[in-house]
Amino acid sequence: KSLLRYLNFPMPSLFLSFTVKFDTCREDEVVGFESSDPSFNVRMDGSIYTERDVSNLSEPVQFMVTARSSPDMPIWETTVKPSLTFIPDGEDGVHKVNQELGIITFPQKQLTGSSGLRRQKRDWVIPPINVPENSRGPFPQMLVSIRSDQDRQIQIRYSITGVGADQPPNEVFSIDPVAGKMFVTKPLDREERSSYHLRAHAVDMNGNKVENPIDLYIYVIDMNDNRPEFRNQVYNGSVAEGAKPGTYVMKVTANDADDDTTANGMVRYRILSQSPHSPIPNMFTINSETGDIVTVAAGLDREKVSQYTIIIQATDMEGNLNFGLSNTATAIISVTDTNDNPPELTARTFSGEVPENRVNIVVANLTVIDRDQPHTQNWNAVYRIINGDPSGHFTIHTDPVSNDGMVTVVKPVDYEMNRAFMLTVLVSNQAPLSDTTQSSQQSTAGVTISVVDVNEPPFFPSNPKLIRFEEGVPAGTTLTTFAANDPDRFMQQIVRYSKLADPANWLNINATNGQIITTAMLNRESPFVKNNIYEATFLAADNGSPPASGTGTLQIYLIDVNDNAPELVPKEAQVCERINSNPINITAADADVDPNVGPFVFELPAFPSSVRRNWTISRLNGDYAQLSLRIQYLESGVYDVPVIVTDSGNPPLSNRSVIKVKVCPCDENGDCTTIGAVAAAGLGTGAIIAILICIIILLTMVLLFVVWMKRREKERQTKQLLIDPEDDVRDNILKYDEEGGGEEDQDYDLSQLQQPESLDHIISKPPGVRRVDERPVVSESQYPIRPVVPHPGDIGDFINEGLRAADNDPTAPPYDSLLVFDYEGSGSTAGSVSSLDSSSTGDQDYDYLNDWGPRFKKLADMYGGGDDD
Repeated sequence: KSLLRYLNFPMPSLFLSFTVKFDTCREDEVVGFESSDPSFNVRMDGSIYTERDVSNLSEPVQFMVTARSSPDMPIWETTVKPSLTFIPDGEDGVHKVNQELGIITFPQKQLTGSSGLRRQKRDWVIPPINVPENSRGPFPQMLVSIRSDQDRQIQIRYSITGVGADQPPNEVFSIDPVAGKMFVTKPLDREERSSYHLRAHAVDMNGNKVENPIDLYIYVIDMNDNRPEFRNQVYNGSVAEGAKPGTYVMKVTANDADDDTTANGMVRYRILSQSPHSPIPNMFTINSETGDIVTVAAGLDREKVSQYTIIIQATDMEGNLNFGLSNTATAIISVTDTNDNPPELTARTFSGEVPENRVNIVVANLTVIDRDQPHTQNWNAVYRIINGDPSGHFTIHTDPVSNDGMVTVVKPVDYEMNRAFMLTVLVSNQAPLSDTTQSSQQSTAGVTISVVDVNEPPFFPSNPKLIRFEEGVPAGTTLTTFAANDPDRFMQQIVRYSKLADPANWLNINATNGQIITTAMLNRESPFVKNNIYEATFLAADNGSPPASGTGTLQIYLIDVNDNAPELVPKEAQVCERINSNPINITAADADVDPNVGPFVFELPAFPSSVRRNWTISRLNGDYAQLSLRIQYLESGVYDVPVIVTDSGNPPLSNRSVIKVKVCPCDENGDCTTIGAVAAAGLGTGAIIAILICIIILLTMVLLFVVWMKRREKERQTKQLLIDPEDDVRDNILKYDEEGGGEEDQDYDLSQLQQPESLDHIISKPPGVRRVDERPVVSESQYPIRPVVPHPGDIGDFINEGLRAADNDPTAPPYDSLLVFDYEGSGSTAGSVSSLDSSSTGDQDYDYLNDWGPRFKKLADMYGGGDDD
């Protein structure tokens, strides 16, 4: 029922041909053939030919051939897979293909007729359509012809849908709706899209579906139109010097946008050039398929060639230089350093000199040469002294910049012991030598260090020197000889001595032989003696050039003798006036040490006799005793009780000490009462009472003064005085409701203080004519408002603010005019607010102010006094 036919592109010329034999079941039936591949056509005799050059085909060709004998007969189809074999050019100069194929039999389809056979309905079967990319046209270019076997009965309209037809990218393919010919409208690019899936539709004039849609698969045939592209234009790699052949170095990669399943996208690599050509031109090779670069020969030496530059070419078409496209990149291979060059000392012997007794100074400098890469472990030198310094006087530090070895003294050397050192030095690297280098090639050298003799200071063999003497040694006693030695045995020098430190100034030293002689008696109890030891420092100096000196300390251990009598402790005490209450514990203090101290003996002297009559001493132990009353009662007071204390020294020393004892009456607990303690101090009862009365009076006066101060402060806060309270001469401020005064005020003309009834006479004056005592008719200035109850401290601020406002007021009258402070209105019965005439020259007598008390004293001083004022 359905029929699909393929029509071919018109080709410019015929290149190849071969014959295929087709057999049918009916020998006499004429069969027509059609090919699904536009590149191949089938003649009526069954011969298949191609109209384009197929010499570059890399894969087997496959296409479909359909056959039918008449329009009402079924369609036959089969797949043809010719195997191409190329033969040399023929006489016509064209490559020919000779291929003999087997017989292909088309199975016959059965039709349903009067004989009872059933015709099988078939769907459209469309093989894939191959379209080469980058075709030059002309466009539109026909791809295939589609028709339905019902187009003889009804009119058919054909259409296609899908990506490339009615979906973006639109209108890549088109179809003739009447003839069913499908076209490609522009060149295709496989790298943009490699295939298209369309659906073909057949409908009648009313839009009714005539055939089921069929799928059209269009594959874009790849052409070699893209060069390989390297991921990087410059590749960097490294390889160690001395690497063996076959050592991996680096990898380069190039990508081809063409189909990598065909030769168009198969890239192959090769090395075009190497620079430099040392030691041979081909030190490296590259895997043509993977791009791995490896060494191909030995002899890499960084000290000779540190870097190689290789030009690499990538070619598609499996590396076919005739047909493939190529591109190049640069590979830079750095030869990394290995420790194949041991350091070499520049000389067999080195020399230097060192002053004796000096440390941390460089005495010799060793230079070395190493051809490895500078400032790496393969280059950094390590120096070791392997012989000639058993005591460890020297060490060698490496200069990080120059790699030189600096021989440094770390332990003082003595010229008198060693005048020179012969050192053997071995140099190596921080990194071990490579396997290709013999360790026997390590470099050694001899270093001669001469010791320079210098003047060394004298030294005391025993420092400090300890001697033992009893204290009390008199002046002029020779204690010891504190002599120093001069280490400079080869110099004839004289050593002289002097005293450097003698805190108590007890000693002297002989300048020539160091003999120590006392200049005062040695006292163990002196504050300059610490832990029985007295220290003095002496100086020994030679006469060398330059002079040198050394110090020594002499320690004198002073052995104690009994030269200090004991002292009674305490010096004062108190006891109750009754016997058998709170006895006094006494002891003794002795500046000496054992055995010249306790146990002590305490006793009362026989004279005066009252001491033993009133007091008694009882022994507690070797260091303590108790002093108490012997009689039943002793009158309160202070008593000097002498006590004789004797130590246990040999010979023993005694001391008569006095203890002041206060005898006082005590309470039931045995403690002295307060009155009793005062009485014991020597005051009588009357004196005690007088003292208490004075204390009460003093406290009362203090309390009254505090109350008066608080009351005065309260009055100062309630009375808002206009002047300082210290200058106040009034009892208080009186507030009156009227402003009238005495008879003297009646003579004043009060009309000047009254507000005029009208200002018309002032306003009607011509411009420029104005009285100086008239108030100008302009807006009044705003003066500061005085608080209702001002604080005295605010009065000064208020006045100052008013003055500033008046000074800056343009409406204020001159100073010689009448100042208007306020308008009180007319009809006031008060004539004046002033009751004092300070400018009056009358015979007023103010002497009565002296009788008004101290508050009016200032007024009396100002206005009183008669003619004297």
